[in-house]
Amino acid sequence: MQPGPRNLITDVAGLRVGNAEDAHIKTGCSVLVGDAPFTAALHVMGGAPGTRETDLLAPDKTVQMVDALVLSGGSAFGLDAASGVADALCRQGRGFPVGDVVVPIVPGAILFDLINGGNKDWDENPYKALGAAALEKAAESFPLGSAGAGTGALVADLKGGLGSASLQIGPYTVGALVAVNALGRVTMGETGHFWAAPYEFNAEFGGLGPAPKFDPAAPTPLKGGGQATTIAIVATDASLTQAQATRLAVAAHDGMARAIYPSHTPMDGDLVFATATGAKPLTTAETDLLSLGHGAALCLSRAIASGVYHATTAPDDLLPTWADRFAKS
Repeated sequence: MQPGPRNLITDVAGLRVGNAEDAHIKTGCSVLVGDAPFTAALHVMGGAPGTRETDLLAPDKTVQMVDALVLSGGSAFGLDAASGVADALCRQGRGFPVGDVVVPIVPGAILFDLINGGNKDWDENPYKALGAAALEKAAESFPLGSAGAGTGALVADLKGGLGSASLQIGPYTVGALVAVNALGRVTMGETGHFWAAPYEFNAEFGGLGPAPKFDPAAPTPLKGGGQATTIAIVATDASLTQAQATRLAVAAHDGMARAIYPSHTPMDGDLVFATATGAKPLTTAETDLLSLGHGAALCLSRAIASGVYHATTAPDDLLPTWADRFAKS
C-alpha cells in the first residue's frame, strides 16, 4: 500500500473538496462533492452527535445516493451550511428527481467550535453562505490544517484542524477527510509524537515516530465537556452497496480510536461517513471489503494527525499549534 499522488481524499477519482472560512468567527466548513451522485452511509460512535439528513443513509431507505456531504463548525448553527450547498446544487440542476423538480441530497455533520477565541456575536447565521462558498471552491487540491471545518477546531492541548490522506490498495483507492476537534489528545503525553505515528508514510506529519516512552496511566487533560467532536468522511472508488458502505464506516472508526486518546466519549459526537463512487466492482466481496475497511482506518488515523500537524497560528488563539509547541523542540 502507498498513498495516492495527492495523499488527499480526492485521489478517489471524481471527488472534489471545497473549504470556506471566517477568520473573525474562527470557523468554517468543508464540502465533499462528486462529479455524479455517490453511495453514502454513516456510523456514529460518539455520545453527542449533530447531523442533518442522516436517517436516509440507512440501507433500507429509499434514497441510496447523495449529491454532497458537509462537515462544519458551529455546533447546531453549522447544520445550515448544508442548506447553502443544497441551494447551490439545485441551481445547477442536481438532485434527486421528484416529478418535475430535483431535491439535492446533502447530509451533514457538525463539531463544536463556539468557544475558541472567535467572535460569535453574529446578526445572521453565517453558515449557509459558508456552505455555498465552500462548494464553489471545490477542487481536487485543497488546503489542510486551519482550513474549512478545521478552522476553529481544538483538541485537548493543541489547535485541531482539517486533515486528509489516501492509500492505493490493489486496484482500489481509499481516502479520508476529517475535521479534528477532539475532547482528547492526538499526541502522546507531553511529547509531539502522534498516536498515529505507526501508520505514517513519508514523514507526512513530521516523521517523529512513536514516543520513546509513555505512561498510559498518566492523567490525560481533556477539553470542557460538550466542546468537542471529530467528524470524518472515508471514500473509495469501489462499487459498494449502502450496507457495505456502512461496514466501511464502522471499520474506519478503528482509525479514530488509534489516533485520538481517548475517542468516542460521551461528550464527543464522533462519526464517520463512508462514500463509494462505484467506479470499480468488487472482485471478492468479503476479502475486498475487509481490505478497504483496513485501509480506511489507516487513512483516517493519518488524516487526524495531518490535520493537527498542519494547523497554523491565528490572532486570539486559545491553544498553540503543533508547530508552535513542538517543531523547535
